[in-house]
Amino acid sequence: MLWLAWPVLALVSWLQPACAEGCALAAIILLGVPHGALDGEIARPWMRARFGIGWFAAFAVPYLGLAALVLVAWDVAPRSSLAVFLAGSVWHFGAGQPGKASVLRIVAFGGLPIALPSLFHPAATAAVFQTVARAPIPELSGILRSCALVWLLAAAGWLTQSDPAGRRRRILQAAGLAATFALLPPLVAFALYFVTIHAPAHMRGIARDPVRAPRVDPSNVMLRSLPLTALTLLIGASLLPLYDAGSGSFIDRLLALTIQGLAALTLPHMLLDAVTAAPAGRIAWDEADRNLRHYPTA
Repeated sequence: MLWLAWPVLALVSWLQPACAEGCALAAIILLGVPHGALDGEIARPWMRARFGIGWFAAFAVPYLGLAALVLVAWDVAPRSSLAVFLAGSVWHFGAGQPGKASVLRIVAFGGLPIALPSLFHPAATAAVFQTVARAPIPELSGILRSCALVWLLAAAGWLTQSDPAGRRRRILQAAGLAATFALLPPLVAFALYFVTIHAPAHMRGIARDPVRAPRVDPSNVMLRSLPLTALTLLIGASLLPLYDAGSGSFIDRLLALTIQGLAALTLPHMLLDAVTAAPAGRIAWDEADRNLRHYPTA
């Protein structure tokens, strides 16, 4: 069903371009946020085994504290925060792809949704990022284009070194995404990538992993994400007035809040992913879950 977003957003972009950014943001918020909202389910076994009934507070306070620090950093140092956000996004998107990880592979996959719009629409992409940073960065368009050219070399290098058996499929996938980013506005194309490729891959990985989130499976993955999705949207709505600085349209302010909010949540999200993906983390999570099964009131 998520693939219906492609023709819908494409038609909106071509027929009602004034509504395109609003529709893209709605897709990111409603269809993309739930994949990070499974972090509570991932943390639950280990946190509940140690903190009992108060596990959620023990999880949420440091998680939201880290997110708040990121939002403060956006306000204090927008240029540096944007640079860190883009670099972190490349790593997060690349590391989230299934298969054996390598630095070249992570850069090739992870840089795709940032490098492609920078190549095809450098000025429009820079304008989006300046709106997100809420700061003028006149040289940003040239920087993004230069980085995108370096990414092209990295992607070509990875393709030549990758397994020939799956090379054709990867080239076709990259070509399809390239066409998307070439034909559609940067934010719309990114929304399509985020809600139909990145977020579903993350949710499938969790649903099929019996260790990281034992209560989550393919039949209930969306249901399990709803409580924290609702909480995230409520927190986001409460923060929106802080972005009413007297400049920019409502869509500009919503864009800044949405992407800064995603960046803020990505830091604890990536840290939790790293812990639970590590061998020692998987052992700890498995032991915690088995203890909870034996002592359910713990």
